Amino acid sequence: MIFNKQWIDEWVENNLSAEQLSDMITMAGLEVDSISPVADNFDKVVVGKVLECVPHPDSDHMHVTKVDVGNGQVFQIVCGAHNCREGLKVCCSLIGAHVNGITIKKAKLRGVESNGMLCSYKELGMADESDGIVELPEDAPLGMDIREYFKLNDNVIDVDLTSNRPDCLGICGIAREVAVLLGKEFKYPEIKSVASEIQDVFPVEVEDKDACPRYIDRVIRGVNQKAKSPLWMVEKLRRCGIRSVSPIVDVTNYVMLEYSQPLHSFDLNKLNDKIVVRKAHKDEPITVLSGEEIKLKDNTLIIADNKGPVALAGIFGGLNSGIDENTTDVLLESAFFSPDAIKGRARQYGLDTDASHRFERGVDHDNQLRAMERATALLIEIAGGKAGPVNEVVAQDKIPVHKPITLRLSKLYKVLGETIDENTVYTILKNLELNPVKVDGGFTAVSPSFRFDIAIEEDLIEEVARIYGYDNIPNATPVSELYMVHEKEEVVLDRQIKKALVDVGYNEAITYSFTDPKVLSEFSDIKPLMLTTPISPELSAMRTSLLAGLSIVAKYNANRQQRKVRLFEQGLRYIIDKDAENGVRQEAMIAGISVGDIDDESWTQKSRAVDFFDVKGDVEALLAVTADADAYNFARSNEKFLHPGQSADIFKNGVKVGFVGMLHPLTAKALGFKQHVAVFELLRSAVEKRVVPVYHPISKFPSVRRDFAFVIDKSVPVASLTALIKSVGGAIVQDVKIFDVFEDESLGDKRSVALGVIAQDVEHTLEDAQIDELSSKIVEEAKNKFGAVLRS
Repeated sequence: MIFNKQWIDEWVENNLSAEQLSDMITMAGLEVDSISPVADNFDKVVVGKVLECVPHPDSDHMHVTKVDVGNGQVFQIVCGAHNCREGLKVCCSLIGAHVNGITIKKAKLRGVESNGMLCSYKELGMADESDGIVELPEDAPLGMDIREYFKLNDNVIDVDLTSNRPDCLGICGIAREVAVLLGKEFKYPEIKSVASEIQDVFPVEVEDKDACPRYIDRVIRGVNQKAKSPLWMVEKLRRCGIRSVSPIVDVTNYVMLEYSQPLHSFDLNKLNDKIVVRKAHKDEPITVLSGEEIKLKDNTLIIADNKGPVALAGIFGGLNSGIDENTTDVLLESAFFSPDAIKGRARQYGLDTDASHRFERGVDHDNQLRAMERATALLIEIAGGKAGPVNEVVAQDKIPVHKPITLRLSKLYKVLGETIDENTVYTILKNLELNPVKVDGGFTAVSPSFRFDIAIEEDLIEEVARIYGYDNIPNATPVSELYMVHEKEEVVLDRQIKKALVDVGYNEAITYSFTDPKVLSEFSDIKPLMLTTPISPELSAMRTSLLAGLSIVAKYNANRQQRKVRLFEQGLRYIIDKDAENGVRQEAMIAGISVGDIDDESWTQKSRAVDFFDVKGDVEALLAVTADADAYNFARSNEKFLHPGQSADIFKNGVKVGFVGMLHPLTAKALGFKQHVAVFELLRSAVEKRVVPVYHPISKFPSVRRDFAFVIDKSVPVASLTALIKSVGGAIVQDVKIFDVFEDESLGDKRSVALGVIAQDVEHTLEDAQIDELSSKIVEEAKNKFGAVLRS
């Protein structure tokens, strides 16, 4: 919300500077982003009148003017603006003035003397762009300093409001907050009803009363759209970031800024029969004011007449009913649309308007008539016209009801750690218009119609605290009892998993639980749960795989000259399951992604791209936290997004718990990667427990090693062969090491695998006969199970 300090001063009398006001509201929860002057720091610029304007003798676009600046002073000034003309009141900078970073001096422009400059809004620092010089009203006093005339000793304050404070999206709301913080009771300006001069009423039918509990319209005929909005209104709009357009548009924007109640104006002569507030039909077309044609979704509330849509309710007007320079008869609209009916609708069409910003957060449901009367009075004052009666359609049973909330003083003191006087609490609640009533041990309060965020006792405590002043609550070191946390040794903690992955070079990432459905479809065929009101289309699906979010983050970093990106995340995935609670099964997962080089750049070694064995080793390091390596095994994976020859599924005790591998080249290309990409993902439950260490005596007898070179089919996993050897040898086989793998055309579809078997007994030295017997069993079992033969 952008507002100017002087406008607040009109509503609440105060002696605060812009900086003091900003500090005060920031400490009360309305965080100020910036404070800036409403114009540049110029001087010696006064109101002048062009007495004479003739073409420059040596230029096709400049004029030679005579300008009266008051007190009988007339100066010759050369001006190049297209709108310079005789009789115009202008902003005239005198000799010695400092404007736009330069000092105005007497000069000759193409041979003609010039004694000053006629200024534009841009040159005065009052606008980023301007079309010609400033045109002042006829009644502007000659010779008056422009800073005084425009009241430019003012500041623009930009407040970053949280979504729960839509009441402060208007001057009224900000002023109300300021009054409360100053300990004053806020007094609303009196708004008188505008008497009806005509009896014209445009009928309204509300089909969706849940979405639109209150709709007010009013006919105003004979409006002069060619009238000019007064300077005070144009300036207030400008200082709040809105450009002046026409009297009708300016009035609706002005009232929106005043009361945070968006209004809409229709050209009455473009409407047919009646207004109908309803849901759109699927693919029903409308061309909005920007000229863009939209195919409507059936979840969108619209304003229609008997021929079709004329506006997106609470979002944007339609071109077919919009105001133009020929408009004379107007239908004003002031409505309360339910936040749920508007929330997210603008974004699904790529729109973001001041109206939708307010309606989707919630507007005061008792403010529509006040805004209508205010707008009617202003429009008739500026552009003339005759107003008809107010036409209101209201479903009272659909208007939000605010229930009483009890505030216990004991709870207030406990939460804040500060005893606040009971009368002070009452005054704060009263000034906040919470209608406090004294009860035993505290108060009951009812939130006003403009506050949607006060529903429970804690909300009242927060209100008291922020108005009382956080600075007034003394700092106190919290005191609590220390308890030893009971942790079972067999449970693998999150921090142990994080440490295991950090130790092998990964960094933890935390991504949204909702992600881009297009990216998600590359990793999972599971239909995701779609959000009804997403932040954006790219964040509209609840993730069924953590890799979607990780891949987006990894690509972001890789595209910014990061040659080595290694990220992991622990989090939930969400699977639609009718048998689960709320129809969604939540599963804890661990996922990781490695992109680019495996090592940092160094003169000691040549870097290389990450490969399957790198990421498989990372996963094995992770599984090692369970101290149960034998429970896991890897088998060729059929996941479509993984490289078929460089990927594996992870099994625990025969049950698939995850996968690891290189991304399929087509998947990597679809995701926008140009580097090698390795990924893994497994269930958190697969590593939730570890084998508790048990003491085993260390053998004092020598170990024996026997090497074998088996020729086996390429389809046989080497891990299966090592597992077989361990099962044959039992307790005396301490380790099996693979030290060579040989493939050659002479071996066809087979390969040679060389293994070293290390045997050792804790009770005695192994004799040759025992080793020979073990070797024979290994060879025999390998042949029987895998068709393996010793290489000659």
